[in-house]
Amino acid sequence: MNRILKILVLILIPTTLWGQLTPVTDHYILNPLSINPAYAGGRGALNVASFFRRQWVGIPGSPQTMTLAVDAPVLSSKLGLGLMIVSDKMGVSKETQIATTYAYRIHMKQGGFLSFGLGAGLLTTNTAWSDLIVLDPEDDYYLIDTRMFAVPDFSFGTYYTSGDFFLGFSIPRLLSYRFDFDKNKYSLMFKPEDYSYMLNTGYLVTLSEKVKMLPSALLTLSAGNKLMYDINVHFSLYDRLWTGLSYKNDRSVVALLQFSVNNQLRIGYTYDFDFGKIGRYSNGSHEVMLRYVFRYQVDVANPLIF
Repeated sequence: MNRILKILVLILIPTTLWGQLTPVTDHYILNPLSINPAYAGGRGALNVASFFRRQWVGIPGSPQTMTLAVDAPVLSSKLGLGLMIVSDKMGVSKETQIATTYAYRIHMKQGGFLSFGLGAGLLTTNTAWSDLIVLDPEDDYYLIDTRMFAVPDFSFGTYYTSGDFFLGFSIPRLLSYRFDFDKNKYSLMFKPEDYSYMLNTGYLVTLSEKVKMLPSALLTLSAGNKLMYDINVHFSLYDRLWTGLSYKNDRSVVALLQFSVNNQLRIGYTYDFDFGKIGRYSNGSHEVMLRYVFRYQVDVANPLIF
């Protein structure tokens, strides 16, 4: 059984159909640039965040993701620029994404701001097929030499905020690619049915001078019309400590803890409890976060509220 599980984990990697799956950090609610380019510059200052995620600990070849996100307003509060670097490793495959993001904010007459964002970058993948554990070691498909492929990557998003309410919609990857084993290369495909559509929303509720509550949700419609959702409730104590829980319909619960050392530096940790079949063989998933917000004089109305 253990051998079969290893084979499944190593084979089920995003290399045959590239572009459907987008690594999502558990800290996305507090770093929304990871899922939507329209958030770039939304904090009103230079913002640098880094993440490390170890998924399904205890299973060989399980995913590991490292993320660096940088964004800031430029020229005026209407414009925002960002940079995302994501390294995702799973089994014998390693995928790296480098993308720049641009956001433009529009002041709405009825109040609030509407932001549109675009992302453009490069995706690279490096797969060592010969390292796979297969039933037939002589299978030509798995004797292909390790090679690196690079393809363009684009994303789109929009974001609305008014007071303590926010609503965002995004398509993290506008292009998808299918690997052709016969030609040993990726083929570009324009198939909206292969997109992942993300909708996230939330409202910050002030319970007292010391306590705030942020209920939120993330809906993801992925290829094959598969609907995934996260239901989140986070609490802020003294604007210093964030804690909360998330429920995912893939049968997992996420516990989050973040602490603001000061008004600029924040550290965080999450742990995923998996109640599905994989949870029987793994020790959960761990993620750590470090964020620093540089202060300089650029005023932004309706900045990010979390």
